Amino acid sequence: MENILSGIKPTGQLTLGNYIGALKNFSKFQDENKVFVFIADLHALTLPIEPEVLNQNTKDIVAFYLACGLDPNKASIFLQSHVYEHSELGTILGNYAYMGELNRMTQFKDKASKLNEKNIGLGLFTYPVLMAADIILYDAKKVPVGEDQKQHVELARDLAIRFNHRYKKDIFVIPEPVIPTTGARIMSLSDPSKKMSKSDPKGDIFLKDDLKVARKKIMSAVTDLECEVRYDKENKPGISNLLTIYSCLKEITIEEAEKEFIGANYGTFKRAVADVVCDTLERIQTKYNEYINSDYLDEVLEKGAKEARAIASNTIKRVKACVGLYSKQ
Repeated sequence: MENILSGIKPTGQLTLGNYIGALKNFSKFQDENKVFVFIADLHALTLPIEPEVLNQNTKDIVAFYLACGLDPNKASIFLQSHVYEHSELGTILGNYAYMGELNRMTQFKDKASKLNEKNIGLGLFTYPVLMAADIILYDAKKVPVGEDQKQHVELARDLAIRFNHRYKKDIFVIPEPVIPTTGARIMSLSDPSKKMSKSDPKGDIFLKDDLKVARKKIMSAVTDLECEVRYDKENKPGISNLLTIYSCLKEITIEEAEKEFIGANYGTFKRAVADVVCDTLERIQTKYNEYINSDYLDEVLEKGAKEARAIASNTIKRVKACVGLYSKQ
């Protein structure tokens, strides 16, 4: 049994892309592995966010974790801020990270480019170090992530290897990114050259969307001037994106999805995609509504944090002993 870890930052409403690329896959690991799934609420502070928004987004993610099939009896679900070892290990690991490699992090450069240089917080710059701590803390061998997070897992690997080499001990397990072969990057419906994010109301399908709204977004999705449903990311990005969504939700291959729509026009194809999307959203929303205002969320988080601390505290003890930080025996 291997330890597997993943998390989501509560900076916006969860999208269908989050479900296909992450949430849908979490439950598949929990039967044969020890799964740690957290809400990265400390990471959410790296950019301005209103307190009430952060609070609601955090509750939403916990409820959606449960609605999408995570079982608290099989997986540890917790908040990053409830396990102080995350911050402690992040502080220690910061001494083994290099300024140059943090400067090269794609997400930092992208987000920093949109800010006034005077308004770039230290947390945004050191975000990857804390993320490395999140991963390394649980001896996680596998880390399910989207393609855009692969660079962060690679940094975690580098820091773990660097630390082990420095002290000539196998203190940290070396993590490996696990990227879905299909659905790792669901694109915007309004601009299929961009990833479905949390900030494009027209191009995103949110898990909390009204079903009529979601259906309208699918039917209005950007396609092309041809009339053939086939997968071709370069020449038919819109249709390819819809095929990816359909195949992932139906749990069939792209090739099988293509065969279903031989000779079909785009209207017929879009209606079929909309049907499977709305069926999925309805199922998830029904369960979400059962959890969102219940005390069960707090019970789940308390149990998950206790389980997480049991592992995290042992890792911190190893690290402190290794680097020479004094502690009472």
